[in-house]
Amino acid sequence: MRTKWSMKSKRMTKRLAVLSMSALMVAALAACGDSSNPPTAEEAGKYEVTPGDPFSAYKDEITVTMGRVTTANPKLPAGDTYENNAYTRLVKDTFNAQITDQFEANGEDYSRQVSLAIASGELPDMMRVDSKDELKELVDNDLIEDLTSIYDQYATDNIKQMYDSYDGRALDNATIDGRLMGLPATSLDSAPTMVWVRQDWLDLLGIQLDADGDGALSLDEVEKTALEFLKRDPGQSGNPVGIPFVNTMNTTDYNGSAYTMLGVASTEGAFPQYWMNGEDGKIVYGSTTEETKKMLGTMADWFKNGIIDPQFGTRTFDDITALYANGQSGIAFGPWHIPDWGLISAKQMDKNAKFSAYTLEDANGKVNVAHANPSNQFIVVRKGYEHPELAVKIVNLFYDKLANDKNAAATMPEAAKYQETGVDGSTRPFNIEVNSATSLLDDYSDVVRGIKGEISLDEVRTTESKNNIGSIKTYLSDMDTDDVTAWSKYHSRINGVGLIDKLTQENKFVWMTPAFSGTTPSMKQTWANLTKLEQESFIKIVTGSEPLDYFETFVSNWKKQGGDQVIQEIEDEIASKK
Repeated sequence: MRTKWSMKSKRMTKRLAVLSMSALMVAALAACGDSSNPPTAEEAGKYEVTPGDPFSAYKDEITVTMGRVTTANPKLPAGDTYENNAYTRLVKDTFNAQITDQFEANGEDYSRQVSLAIASGELPDMMRVDSKDELKELVDNDLIEDLTSIYDQYATDNIKQMYDSYDGRALDNATIDGRLMGLPATSLDSAPTMVWVRQDWLDLLGIQLDADGDGALSLDEVEKTALEFLKRDPGQSGNPVGIPFVNTMNTTDYNGSAYTMLGVASTEGAFPQYWMNGEDGKIVYGSTTEETKKMLGTMADWFKNGIIDPQFGTRTFDDITALYANGQSGIAFGPWHIPDWGLISAKQMDKNAKFSAYTLEDANGKVNVAHANPSNQFIVVRKGYEHPELAVKIVNLFYDKLANDKNAAATMPEAAKYQETGVDGSTRPFNIEVNSATSLLDDYSDVVRGIKGEISLDEVRTTESKNNIGSIKTYLSDMDTDDVTAWSKYHSRINGVGLIDKLTQENKFVWMTPAFSGTTPSMKQTWANLTKLEQESFIKIVTGSEPLDYFETFVSNWKKQGGDQVIQEIEDEIASKK
């Protein structure tokens, strides 16, 4: 983590300069007439060559400070940093805009930096916030720019079409009192949680999974395979362990479902941590349902029989990843892209490592999944920053131009090389994704047809897909290759997204649409404690320190300690919108 509070004095000087100019600007702004028709860039004292042009550069170099969300292993080339890399240099070359990071952090450290910035009012010029609650707080304190007219003026047609593909849900999430207050990330339906199994171990032990080839396993098949791995130790680790799960156990984000119980829950039609409509039409919290209780009963049986890691509840995320790298465990629950950043560690340690992807089905042979909240992250611009349109232009550059330029290797060679070699997307100025609602399967179609030679590389929609085709062809030409990027792209795209495509085509998904996502007033005071209560209660049940019937005690305590109040607030908010 890195903080540059030295920028504070510079911004204060800048603010004073802006204030001293305000009197001079009044007449110019007044001449613009109706406030719904914003002044041109020249009228506002900016230095753009062409106001409204999504890609034009500033005549004089400008600076922008940022709060950056980092990752532990960004795969940056030697010498490159989050502040100075191919992507930030692309911004400089394209717009004549120099990026300086006010702070860099990951996970809870990043959340703390955002909280400090909000509390002090000393925001970087641009940063990501990770909840609608934070967005509302920034609006309530008049700390961020209204981007409504700027988005309309500067966003490319492609960017607008991407957001529109969510039927208004994405932009609506970032809209408060009719004003667009941030640029939302988009979150695709990337369900289901998958069961990734070491295929080389299955081959070694002569175990055949998924005999009917439908891509879905029963709980019984997973149990038997886990027990065989424990008994016969195909990884020759000398200390095999059961399936490891994180102590948070559940999530409402399939992209963040690594090592969670979401897949097990789906077999019971359970959706822990989701807000759902009950049969009586009232709001129900998914962690308090009978279906979730049944899921916990299954997990408790697994723990008792050694199917679950005996150190469940104490291992960190990195500890769990190490179990796969060390050959101690060969079954992992996670999203379609976990080979790119998690399971790749197994390949790095064992060149023979291969995984197959499955999902879990219920007693009726269906796969129960929930629709994603289309947006839970937002790029915001500090109130008073002289070039708020730069945020929209950066989105244009990375999620339209770079993504769709079929000649990017020539026009943006450094950035294209990053994509080709798998440099993490967090190294872009904004650590978000902006895609159309159908882009995951659209890209998969391009990749498959490109591999088969049914379309040329010039016909492939995105630069990323073009690079993935090359990587996957490398893997298919030599499945024992030491090229870990080729290995990971084959596993994530062909095995992972391929399974989503198959299940979609075969209409095997049963979709649940959440009734609510977001926060309510009382959640600010109660939710941390309610989440802790849930986590601790579930761990006690799974590990056997409390019987399954303790679930009723948890539900009662959850309601008394604020859950009922939250439900009432959600119902009131929903009713107010009817």
